[in-house]
Amino acid sequence: MKKTVTIKKNYEFKQAFSKGKFYGGTYIHMYIYMNKLNYNKIGIAVQKKTGKAVKRNRVKRLIRENYKNYEKDIKTGYNILIILNKNKNIDEINFYNIKEDFFNIFKKSNIFN
Repeated sequence: MKKTVTIKKNYEFKQAFSKGKFYGGTYIHMYIYMNKLNYNKIGIAVQKKTGKAVKRNRVKRLIRENYKNYEKDIKTGYNILIILNKNKNIDEINFYNIKEDFFNIFKKSNIFN
């Protein structure tokens, strides 16, 4: 299994926010920005206001696992920044809600192979 490359630098997050194209879903939002690499980089942002660390980390794990399911089906060369919708209750979020949002957003953005 290949390891997912993550966005770690602050300037990469800022670049995705400023130059990336926004796609909104029910539970998550995405900023998708092309990079010059032959692989995708993923960044996940969950606000502290949404809950304590245990709940935030659970949501990040759900997002990461859903991304791994779709990773083989999407085109390469993108920075993908995923943000949790702050207006949704964190206790309502489950694997299948995020999976549906991923599918809809990737379909809208035309990055499926």
